[in-house]
Amino acid sequence: MSDGVEETKTIPEWAWLEGHISVAAAIQGGKRQVETVYIQPGKWQRDLWQLRAAAEAADIPVEPATAELLAAHATGQSHGGVLARVGPRRFTPLADLLALEVNPALVMLDGIEDPFNFGQAVRSLYAAGVTGLVVRERNWFSAAGIVTRASAGAAELIPTAVAATPAEAAQAAWSQGLRVACATRESSVSIYEADLSGPLFVLIGGEKRGVTRSFAAEADLRLRIPYQRAFGRSLGAAAAAAIIAFEMLRQRGQETPRRRGQDGPG
Repeated sequence: MSDGVEETKTIPEWAWLEGHISVAAAIQGGKRQVETVYIQPGKWQRDLWQLRAAAEAADIPVEPATAELLAAHATGQSHGGVLARVGPRRFTPLADLLALEVNPALVMLDGIEDPFNFGQAVRSLYAAGVTGLVVRERNWFSAAGIVTRASAGAAELIPTAVAATPAEAAQAAWSQGLRVACATRESSVSIYEADLSGPLFVLIGGEKRGVTRSFAAEADLRLRIPYQRAFGRSLGAAAAAAIIAFEMLRQRGQETPRRRGQDGPG
């Protein structure tokens, strides 16, 4: 283990975040350098004062967001007068992610072809309390602005590791005593009948490629989301991630996960 030290992989370029939710999450998460926060003059909302205070507490410069700066780096008009220039996303080593909790629940998102859908999936995973996220080396964190906004900041908060392939992530999970599951309709069991309460790694594939047959054949659990109607199409990855993650939460008793080395409530 590397004492939780995060390492940078694959995303060398600087990026821009917009909107106070995204920028506040980047400051709170501490998973990338926030070089400068820009706030449009004349904005006096309480959340912007809180954002300014958080930036100053973290020794991040706060400068005026000029009309020219907003025009150059913001998309649309929903930025609320807030921008931040940020550095590369730092990722948690996979071994450390596996060791974060006594009863870990990890989800790998693989093959999602749209950054907005990826962000929506991350939003649900974070809200449902999964231990962490696993992604490939080439991933949508390069589209920082879209992903952070679509996830309502969750992409900057959720612990995230990188694996070269789903098979590599699965091998690491098995080595730490986790069962490995995947979302597929072939030879599968309903998520409402499967035991999702123990240490678990779940692979959710994108709409086009899904999960490979070789991975599904090796998995301990093959999961499906049952439908009420006859419908021959799979759900989108963001919807599937939400449903599976909240069923995991339900089965785990909706308790706050215990960190290793920490006692729970008496």
